[in-house]
Amino acid sequence: MPLIPDCGSEILFPFLLVIFTLLGLLPYTVILIASKSSHSRLISCLYLSKSGLVCISLLLNAVWILYVVLEMREFGLYSFVRPALISLSLVSFIIVIHYERKRNTPNSGAPWELDCSYLPNNWPEGIIEFINYGTKYRPELNLALKSINFKVDKGEKLGIVGRTGSGKSSLVLGLFRMLEAAEGKILIDGFDISKIGLHDLRNRLTLIPQDPILFSGTLRFNLDPFNHYTDEAIWHALELANLKSFIKDANNNNDANYGLDMNISEGGSNISLGQRQLVCLARALLRHTSILVLDEATAAIDMQTDHLIQETIRREFSSCTVITIAHRLNTVLDYDRILVLEDGQMKELDSPKMLLQNKNSAFYSLAKDAHLVE
Repeated sequence: MPLIPDCGSEILFPFLLVIFTLLGLLPYTVILIASKSSHSRLISCLYLSKSGLVCISLLLNAVWILYVVLEMREFGLYSFVRPALISLSLVSFIIVIHYERKRNTPNSGAPWELDCSYLPNNWPEGIIEFINYGTKYRPELNLALKSINFKVDKGEKLGIVGRTGSGKSSLVLGLFRMLEAAEGKILIDGFDISKIGLHDLRNRLTLIPQDPILFSGTLRFNLDPFNHYTDEAIWHALELANLKSFIKDANNNNDANYGLDMNISEGGSNISLGQRQLVCLARALLRHTSILVLDEATAAIDMQTDHLIQETIRREFSSCTVITIAHRLNTVLDYDRILVLEDGQMKELDSPKMLLQNKNSAFYSLAKDAHLVE
């Protein structure tokens, strides 16, 4: 399929239209100027008014020509881009097919499903342990994380902080096995996650990412794509996420179920960034797993939405294990412990109070940069 169509005629036609129209107006313009020069003494007020009308007519013709040219150019540009967009869509489809085949090919990487019948029905309870853990993005690269050793108890709230490139996001990718361990291992409730199928592992954890992920479809589909929950449960999650009133007002309909069928554009482009983040929060509230991970979830939203999210998490996930990669340090000051990463290694691990008491600590330096301490 050619990506660039033959659009020479689309460009040439508006150009010729302008040229021929201007040529048609040229004799009248010459006659007008010559007539004014030869009979300048005989020009009357009536003639001046007629000349003014002619000039206005010429101006309107020029405006009309410009409008036609712009419309034709827009149409031509659309015809030029459309085949490229179709080709890109086909490429995306081919990539999906490629990964689907790769997933079903033996020894093609981490298995999607394994026999995990040995796992308890209530797994996980929320105990996470990193043991000499290290990971890298490609085999030929250096370790992005190395010598990571810490344990998160059930129901503990852990904040992970560090400067850009310190390895915060890599830690989350390792927990969800988007990056496999290059050394060491991660245990959840004593079970090595490398021995668990990706589907079972990721289905038991909840992630609220920095960039909200929404799909084209209904609000119901974005919250519950597999129809596991009732409408009452979905509305309850929306209410806890402070979205219930917005959904009803947006649809302006008395039928509550109509709100769940509200259309969501690709990427959630028809709602604000803060509302997209709240939809992801509602999704997490609906699933309510025992382990919740927030990857800089409040980095690019307004302070009011940030406050709503933090209050909801503290209230609704009080008994869950919560790991937060903090962009704003004030959101984790009341957490049980803070893990400070630096160059892919553990720098500090202690309670916020103890770290702030040490003015030589890396966490104190970060807090000072954020104007939280003097």
